[in-house]
This record gives sequence, C-alpha cells and structure tokens, in this order.
Amino acid sequence: MQLIQFIKIKTNLPEKGIQNTIELLNEDCTIPFISRYRKERTGNLDEVQVGDIVKFKTQFEDLEKRKTTILKALDEQDVLTDELRQKITATQDSITLEDIYLPYKKKRKTKAETARKNGLEPLAKIIMSQNANDIDYIASKYLNETISTVNDALDGARFIIAEWINERTDIRNNIRYQLEKFATINTKVISSKKNDEKAQKFRDYFDWSESLNRCPSHRLLAILRAEKEGFIRVKIEIDHQRAFDKIENRIIKSNNDCSEQIKLAIQDSYKRLLYPALSNEILNNSKEKADESAINVFAKNLKQLLLGAPLGEKTILGIDPGFRTGCKVVCIDAQGNLKHNETIYPHAPQNKSVEAMKKINSLVEAYKIEAIAIGNGTASRETEQLIRKIRFNRDVEVFVVSEAGASVYSASKIARDEFPNYDVTVRGAVSIARRLADPLAELVKIDAKSIGVGQYQHDVDQTKLKNSLDIVVESCVNTVGVNINTASESLLSYVSGIGPKLAENIVNYRTENGAFASRNEIKKVTRLGAKAFEQGAPFLRIKNAKNPLDDSAVHPESYTIVAEMAKDEGKKLVELIGNKEVLQSIDLKKYCTSEIGLPTLTDIIRELEKPGLDPRETAKVFTFNKDIRTISDLREGQLLPGIVNNVTNFGCFVDIGIKESGLVHVSNLSDKFVKDVSEIVSLHQQVIVKVLEVDIARKRIQLSMNFK
Repeated sequence: MQLIQFIKIKTNLPEKGIQNTIELLNEDCTIPFISRYRKERTGNLDEVQVGDIVKFKTQFEDLEKRKTTILKALDEQDVLTDELRQKITATQDSITLEDIYLPYKKKRKTKAETARKNGLEPLAKIIMSQNANDIDYIASKYLNETISTVNDALDGARFIIAEWINERTDIRNNIRYQLEKFATINTKVISSKKNDEKAQKFRDYFDWSESLNRCPSHRLLAILRAEKEGFIRVKIEIDHQRAFDKIENRIIKSNNDCSEQIKLAIQDSYKRLLYPALSNEILNNSKEKADESAINVFAKNLKQLLLGAPLGEKTILGIDPGFRTGCKVVCIDAQGNLKHNETIYPHAPQNKSVEAMKKINSLVEAYKIEAIAIGNGTASRETEQLIRKIRFNRDVEVFVVSEAGASVYSASKIARDEFPNYDVTVRGAVSIARRLADPLAELVKIDAKSIGVGQYQHDVDQTKLKNSLDIVVESCVNTVGVNINTASESLLSYVSGIGPKLAENIVNYRTENGAFASRNEIKKVTRLGAKAFEQGAPFLRIKNAKNPLDDSAVHPESYTIVAEMAKDEGKKLVELIGNKEVLQSIDLKKYCTSEIGLPTLTDIIRELEKPGLDPRETAKVFTFNKDIRTISDLREGQLLPGIVNNVTNFGCFVDIGIKESGLVHVSNLSDKFVKDVSEIVSLHQQVIVKVLEVDIARKRIQLSMNFK
C-alpha cells in the first residue's frame, strides 16, 4: 500500500488534497503556513486535517522502516520467500507485522531452543500430527546423554509445541479479541503500604476491579501511577478456561496420547508465553489510548491558556505575594521592560501594611501604572484585599494572575539571559506582570508541562506530549501573529519557518540595526533565506510600517493583488484597508489566478477589513467572594464566583479564591449528559459554582454548576 492510500483510509480526506499536502510537507512547509496560505493546493484543509496527514505520514514511514529491517533480517537468515515478502509488504499495522516476524525472530536461549538442540523437534512434529499412539514408546527413542527419561523427552517436545502455538497469528488474535472485549483490570493494595500517607490519595484503588475497555483514561493513569509508586499490584484477567478451550478447538483434532500432550503444551504456552505477552500488550495499548486522551486534554487546555485574554501594551505593576519573605514588587513599561523592583512587607510577621500601601500608591503615580497583576499563590487574597483598600489618583485595574510555572521560568536560562543582574524573585514578579499584558508571549518561555493545565502529564509518553504541545504553541503563536520588533527570542522561535537559530539572528539584527522598518528588511537577517521568509513573513508583524500590509496577515506574495484591488476601486491602499463597504463589493473572481483562488482571496478581504486584529478577547477584572479566605470558610449550599483553572476528562477544577481548587465533576456540569467537558467549560472561564461537599481532612471540595 502506498502512502497516499494509507492516509486516505486513516483520514477519509480527498486524495488530491493529501497528495499536495505531502508535497508541501516534503518542501519543508509548516502546518500553519500550509493551512493558511496554500488552501488552493490542499483543497482548503484546516490545521487539524493537515496535522492528521503529518501524523499518519510519520506512522506509515515508521512502519515502512520496520518492514525494511525485517525483510533484511529474513534475507540474511535465508528464509525470505516471495510469499513471505508479499505478506510483509501488504501489512498495514505493526502488530500484524510483528506477529508475522515472530517465528523468525532471533530469540534468547529458550526452553524450546534447548529442546531442539537435544534433537526433540521430530518428536514434537509426531505429537502435532496427532496420528501416533503409545507416545511413551516413541519418546523413548529420543533418549540420549542429555535426555535421560521419557518424561524429559516429552517435556522438551511440549516446549517446542508451546512455542509453535505462541507463534500462530490466529491464536494470538483470538486471545487479543478476548482481552479487548472481556479483560478486567484488578488491583490490590500492598499490605505494608496500606497506611502510608502518600498512598492515601490512591486508596480508591486499594481493592478495585472494572472492565479494562471501560476504564476511563484518567483512572487508568492513576492506577498505573499507584503501581509505579509501589502502593498496589495490578493484574489483567480474563476467563482462562475459555481461552484454553478456544485454543484446543483450533488445534486438537483427535483423542489419543498425542492430544493429551498437546493439551499440556497449550496450557504451558498460554500461561508462560501467550498470556503474559498479550496481557501486557493490551495494557500497553490501553495506556497508549489513555496517554492520547490525556495529551489531547492537555493540548486543549494549553491552547485556551495561550490564547487567554491579554490586557495589551499597558504599564503594569506586578506583585509576587508572600508572608515572611514579603511581596516582590516590579514595575514594567508598555513593552514589558523592567523599570523598578523592591520588596514590601504588609503581612505577618512584619505587618507593615500602611507603609506598603503608601509605597504601592507612590509607585503607581511614579510609573503611571494602568494595571496591577497579583500572583495567585501564597498570600494572594490578603495582598489583593490590601491593594483594593488603596485610593489611587488614577484609574488602576487590579487582576489576580495565575503564577503556575513562574518559578520554573525565573530559574531558567531564558530568565537569566533576560535579567542577569536580578534574582529569581524579581524575575518571577516580572513574569506575573507580563502574563497580564500578553499570556502567550510570556508562557512560551516556560516548559508547557510546568504550567499545570493537564492530567497526569508526567505519566504519559513524554515524546508524544512534547510533540503535541509544540504543535499547539506553534499554532497559537502563528494564529495571533508576532510583533517582530518587540517579540522575545522564545516567541520568535515558534513562528512558522523560523526556529531557535533564526530567532536568535533576528534578535541580534534588531539589537545591531534597530527596529525593522518593513517585511522586506527581514530578508537581511543572517541565514534567513527565501524559504524561511516565505514561511514566516505573514506571521511577523511590523507596527507603523510604511506599507500597512506589513502589519497584517496578508502574505507579501499577495501584496500585488491587494494593490490591484485598490487601483481598480480608485483608492489608495490606506483608503482600502478597513473600508468594509468597498471591500465587500469587490468581485473576487476577477483576481483569481492559477495559484490564488477564492479561499485565499476571501481570507485577504477578511484581513483587510480588520488588519492585524488580535483574535483574543481583552482581559476582564474578576473578584472573588471576600468572605471566603480558607477552606474552613466554606459551607454546603454556598454560591461562589470562580475561575476554571484546569479541565480534565472527569470534570473541571475551579479557583474560588483559596489555596484549594474545587472539583466540578462531569456529572455536575450540566443537567444533560456531558460527553466532552471542554464543550461546557474552558480554561479561565468565569463561572458561578455551588458548594456540594467539603472534606477538610483530605482538602477536597466538591462543586456544582448544575444548580438552577
């Protein structure tokens, strides 16, 4: 099967679109570029569809590499027949491929291999023929220096038969079917760990059993983590007798001495070879599916977080709250540059609240502060209440900002390079302030796993997680676009076609030559060739450029078409941009070419109506219930404002202004059945929740959004 047919079967996408997308990928085009600027070639495929083509292209190529390796190995063993070659070449999945290869695979020293060396394979063949009687007499003919008894001979023959049974694809597939349909996952607590404090969060799984194919991803990952940490034992179980019977029905065709030996070999093969391998396989497959589900949740959450509402280019005072060590205060300008930093001590044990309020007030005046960002960690509520008591002489909005991952950033090389003369506490406060101005620009500097918006992110396949999250970050960065004159190296590195090295070169050019005046000037950056410019230019924005299109998502390759439109309408370019009435009256068919069709032209008109428009909403002030400061203040039945701070498959977590977030279980999200939690809530959504249950000992809060 060829690549295009393979992807077509997996995705059900049009063949022509798949073929052209593969050609573009082979030309080193990126997913954002292909989906936005090559719609005519792909048949208007979106980012998700192009991403699926990339995924299955990689899957196909990996399968083909494995086939090549296996064919070479078989050829070297001189066992590769035309029939076997054809069988391997036609295989479409890795499990079938490995089953075909299993009988030929070089094995470590096995019981069957030892029996063969002792000359017992002919005896095994006689038994499998099921035509012989008095098998003890026949076995006695195979005694030698190593095989001293009839029982030894029969044992060895059965080891060989057990291996043959293990290598039969039909038998393996039948057991796979039973495992897929009927397997249960069972857990038991390790008695010596039952009272371990760390084990208590897994106590639901101290004695647990359920159908494996119905075990939700989050529960399977929790069970496997508990096993990994040594608190429980996990077993996969099916009806073993039923499995024996299925194998016997496929093999045993007689009722004599041979059949008795084969029954014993079946039991040995099943218990020693088939079941251990295939039960591990089904558990690994279930783990892969759970990983995929968890990664998808993480990717959705990360996208929502990165596309969170920015306040924009404002002067911001950032506060990283604390009690004993004080609150770290920074002032940044509209471009995010650090202008001032110091520490105030408004809380216990110093209790210098009056002094702190005066200091904040003076800083707001001195640096013309427009907004205050307060981290949501320790002492956040107390600090927010202090700030809201201050009577400023100017309009100042107060926001509570998630500080998840701020400590990771502040200790990173990126932060050290940005602020070599400041310690981690100052860097953390700067990160909090910058997150309010532009969450995307700041959060791309942090390892996505450290942001804390997923479930069991440290338990899933780390390579797949990283690849998925990198795609999300790249998509978000290119969806919003990047101001090339203010963007950090980290942000620039995610722009289509740029990458870390060119991002560094862009920053170096900017440092040496000042701000970019036009998109054409980008070509002067060292090693930024025609391909990188084609891929990246439309995502790089230049404010106040001579050509207003340089601050839009219109690709430079389409500038001439826009100029032609303006000329035909008797308008200057600046008069055409934003002129919705004129733009909507343009006959787009007139500008269609062999390369650019209606999909791209429609995008151009949409962009010209609101050039460079940020697709994100604007940040809004949110206030928690001032009477709720700790978990002890909660009572069943209370209605509280909150912010969704994590979304999982089993529900969402809501920040209600205290240290512990509350869980809205999926069953309490709506009065209707909820299949996908993310269809009901999104990260940073402001909600009203009802307190259902408070477990102070376990620090657990159950909430509901279904109370109308």
